[in-house]
Amino acid sequence: MSNANGTRIIHRRTPESAAMLANVKRAMAITAALNRLTFNDADEIRALFSQLIGKKVDESFLLIPPFYTAGGDEIRVGHNVFVNQNCTFYDLGGLDIANDVLIGPNVNIITAGHPLEPSQRRSITIGKPIVIERNVWIAAGATVIGGVTVGENSVVAAGSVVTRNVAPNSLVGGNPARVIRSIGES
Repeated sequence: MSNANGTRIIHRRTPESAAMLANVKRAMAITAALNRLTFNDADEIRALFSQLIGKKVDESFLLIPPFYTAGGDEIRVGHNVFVNQNCTFYDLGGLDIANDVLIGPNVNIITAGHPLEPSQRRSITIGKPIVIERNVWIAAGATVIGGVTVGENSVVAAGSVVTRNVAPNSLVGGNPARVIRSIGES
């Protein structure tokens, strides 16, 4: 079930949760094959990633394994996107990555979570969309949490945790990430 802001709520022991689990198993099989490849296997990586997301990625797409996801079919990737090694994308809520995006090593992009109430944590999975706009750089070890947009030309500093929208042309850093300064053309 999705609401107006794109949030998906999946209850345990429902047909929707069974479909989610089947998709996780599918993604695990594809990423296991992808993670056996090396940097020199770019064409095979693109082919497997295309299979994972259900759409052909552009020839300019570059990913260095290993890579992890809990679904894959809700990832949309633009042209000239680079994903460095050891990244995790949990895409249940939907993940849109625009053109010219750089994603550093060990980045976590997590659209899924659970309710805060202890009695509901194991029975509900919540997916909130993430949008990464054109020409963004997410540096090493950063985490982006569901429900946010990272604005065009922005930089997320290494190790940051993004919990709120990032304005275009901004450098953000810290936990939670805050604006450090604006980014202008030099």
